[in-house]
Amino acid sequence: MYFVSDLVETLDLTAIYESYSEERGYPPYHPLLMTKLLLYGYCLGVRSSRRLERATKEDVAFRILCAGNEPDFRTIAAFRVRHLEALDDLFLQVLRLCQEAGLVKLGHVAIDGTKVRANASKHKAMSYGRMEQEEKRLQALVRQILDEAAQVDEEEDALYGPDKRGDELPEELAHPVTRLKKIQEAKAALEAEARGKAERGEAKTAEVKAKAQRNFTDPDSRIMLSSDKAFVQAYNAQAAVDAEHQVIVAAEVVQEANDKAQLVPMVEAVADNLGETPELVSADAGYWSEEAVEQVEDYWIEALVAPKKIRHREWVETPVEEDPPPEGLSVRDRMAWILRTERGRAEYGKRKITAESVFGQMKGAMGFREFLLRGYRKVQGEWKMASTAHNVLKLFRAGADLRALAGLRLGSEAG
Repeated sequence: MYFVSDLVETLDLTAIYESYSEERGYPPYHPLLMTKLLLYGYCLGVRSSRRLERATKEDVAFRILCAGNEPDFRTIAAFRVRHLEALDDLFLQVLRLCQEAGLVKLGHVAIDGTKVRANASKHKAMSYGRMEQEEKRLQALVRQILDEAAQVDEEEDALYGPDKRGDELPEELAHPVTRLKKIQEAKAALEAEARGKAERGEAKTAEVKAKAQRNFTDPDSRIMLSSDKAFVQAYNAQAAVDAEHQVIVAAEVVQEANDKAQLVPMVEAVADNLGETPELVSADAGYWSEEAVEQVEDYWIEALVAPKKIRHREWVETPVEEDPPPEGLSVRDRMAWILRTERGRAEYGKRKITAESVFGQMKGAMGFREFLLRGYRKVQGEWKMASTAHNVLKLFRAGADLRALAGLRLGSEAG
């Protein structure tokens, strides 16, 4: 608790402070206090605004951190949503502190993704084909209700009451009209998404597939297959993890269930965050594409990406001794050759214990199994906050001298 408190005081919260520019109505709780409360909560897996409010009343550590203040859950929730972009920047600041502390080496970075449940039920989703059927049914129902209302117009007073004009929406029509509007909006969104994919060359036509789905609770989330082989409403949370101390060096959220297109963007995110590229990047077969591997290698980064899923029995085979591989091999065959060498196996083996163990820590110890917020932008901020908390714990366990590190960071930024 004291470590988080001291850490937040070394961070630059200018973006948060500057958002409070009004002369009156200043926030009742200091932004520094609110940031400490949120970050400490994420470190302990206490993310719900209601649980955080309860902790400020019942938990000694939280009470000390908040200096006896007890912000209510609405204030906590509003602060988190209002400052998502500024809280994103905390991830970069903490990451650079980890770099200054020597916890980031960029010798080997493992990239992986995990499905995190959205704050929405998959049963609140509907396919495009079902939308078309439901739209026709509701349109017919609306017409039927309007026709029935028209037939009794002459009994206006009895039907609507003496105090009404008579042109109000009939009560039984309100729900069908609202549902029809939602379905039409969802259809339009799926059609716009299909057109966008066609324009970007990601799809052959702009026609919407009948099985394409959209969720009414969180339209940005998608149906995805989880690690336990169950279909869930979720987002695909990506992380690039430094193998030296398991520090997260890039964290992103994508809506695609497939990881195939994420290798290059994640490598570029690492470079953007730290100003340099890793020496080696590893990823499982879900990230494989010849184009992506070649692009990563164009950045002078060694890539170890399995062209196909490697089963355990393949690892017990005698490794090849030749290194480098013979000339003239395709990108796929060359990668398969490298992964059969002793060095290739040893380096690729680090991937699983690096990235997957981080997801285990976040989902198990920190309880990050489901997003609390809804909408792509908000869940992106929430994933960054969880990744920040993970890196804070790495700093804490390393016994980092926060004041010295902050001085080094400020000196490097001034230089």
